[in-house]
This record gives sequence, C-alpha cells and structure tokens, in this order.
Amino acid sequence: MGKVIEKVKITSLFNQTKTMEVEAVIDTGATMLVLPKNLVDELALRKIRDAKVKYANNQVQIKPVYSAVTLELKGRIGTFDVLAEAEGSQPLVGQVVLEVLDLVVDPRTRTVTPNPRSPEMPMVEILEEG
Repeated sequence: MGKVIEKVKITSLFNQTKTMEVEAVIDTGATMLVLPKNLVDELALRKIRDAKVKYANNQVQIKPVYSAVTLELKGRIGTFDVLAEAEGSQPLVGQVVLEVLDLVVDPRTRTVTPNPRSPEMPMVEILEEG
C-alpha cells in the first residue's frame, strides 16, 4: 500500500483561535495523532505527560504528549492528545483517531472514507455482557 495523505483541520481545544490545516499521513501502523514540535508550539498546547514510543525499526524513545486538539477529517470531529516529534517531521494520523472517528482506509484507492456501516456519523461499539 502506498502512502495515504489527507488534509486535516486541527484546532487547539483551549484556544479556538489557534487552528491550522495540514497534510497528514494516515498511518494505520501508528497509534495516535503525531505532530512536529513546531506545530505543537504554534497551537500553544500544554505538555501533559511523556510516552514511550516504539518505531518501525524497533528503536524506543521517550516523547512528550500534549493536550488537546480537535481534529476534523472527512467531516468528522474528535478530541485527541498529540504526540510531539522533531520539528519538520510529517504529521501522522494513527489508528486510534481513525477508530474514534469511525473512518476506514481503502488501500486500493489510497483514500479515507466514513465507515460504510455508519456513513452519517461515527458508530461507537460497546460490547456488554448481559
């Protein structure tokens, strides 16, 4: 599968005037939303914790996590924390974001679309034992 790239709108949750549109790689192998540190600074996000990050080459590093942004993709909006990477790195949208927004990646067309089972809004699945 080649790269899937989509335009996303990102807005600081705590300062709605801080907003931007960026081209992000949709990475189903990544977990969360990743932005370069310079964009995190532009959005004036607040560091909330550190996270251990494992890369595809099995390298492990500690990276800062910032709170919080609203992210809009394909007309769906959610609130997410942001993992900061080095300045100039590629913004990434990971699997957690796709799951929360109920979006699916089509590897043939390299596009992101709303889940066909729930095209009008995200569906939340709750498995309850009765």
